[in-house]
Amino acid sequence: MQELKGRVAVVTGGASGIGLAMAERFAREGMKLVLADIEAGPLAAAEARLRAAGAEVVSRRTDVMSGAEVDALADAAYAAFGAVHVLCNNAGVAAPALRTRAWECPSGDWDWIMGVNFGGVLNGVRSFVPRMLSGGDEGHVVNTASIAGLLTGSNPYFVSKHAVTCLTEGLYKDFRAIGAKLSASVLCPGIIRTGILDAERNRPTQFGAGTDVSRLAPDVRAQAATFRAALNAGTDPAEVADAVADAVHADRFYVLPAQAHLVDLVRLRMTDIIEQRNPTIPPPA
Repeated sequence: MQELKGRVAVVTGGASGIGLAMAERFAREGMKLVLADIEAGPLAAAEARLRAAGAEVVSRRTDVMSGAEVDALADAAYAAFGAVHVLCNNAGVAAPALRTRAWECPSGDWDWIMGVNFGGVLNGVRSFVPRMLSGGDEGHVVNTASIAGLLTGSNPYFVSKHAVTCLTEGLYKDFRAIGAKLSASVLCPGIIRTGILDAERNRPTQFGAGTDVSRLAPDVRAQAATFRAALNAGTDPAEVADAVADAVHADRFYVLPAQAHLVDLVRLRMTDIIEQRNPTIPPPA
């Protein structure tokens, strides 16, 4: 999409982090914005911040796990602006210990993380893509996975992000196969300065209690502390937003604003697959 000015962008998880940074970048491109987030207070603050900068924006509190709520978000977007041209399915969550082993994760962790990270993306595709196709305009779907969606782990975060990567590549192929004016990108950020490790503040009670870090295995607890420190020193979300905007302009599928050592691990994994080697165990971070 060469011209974004005057077009409409929808961003879920838009109240903070990468989502807010994408909204700010799209606003600088002259786009109209529809923001969604599960946190009403920060969402209202983000809307006010964007309006103060001159953007035309509406917002709606949305739980992306609910297909009905995402349908209502689509209704609101089309009622406000009559079209959607860029859809960013960006909302995501994680438990404080990303690398908890599969057998150590309670079922509530699996249901919640898969429900938001994958189910939220799927709901966005189901609610918006048919309307975007019917509109007949060129458009772009950006689904936020993670560099974890190109690496591996046995926990729900990694598995959910692999599902997003798979879904999005299939979506890209589907659009090409039917001659649609839509395209797609998968966003696979590395270590980005966001509050994702605090996502359990929004964990619904039906998925059980949040993580008690003190009860994790010592190696997992240490790794969680190391990763939190790395996030605090991570890449500015604005750099991710710039990479997304560039990808939408250039119709680039893989968007990898990630640290070089993480991209090297992706390369190593792909080489293992091509050469039919057993998975290489990387050294501890």
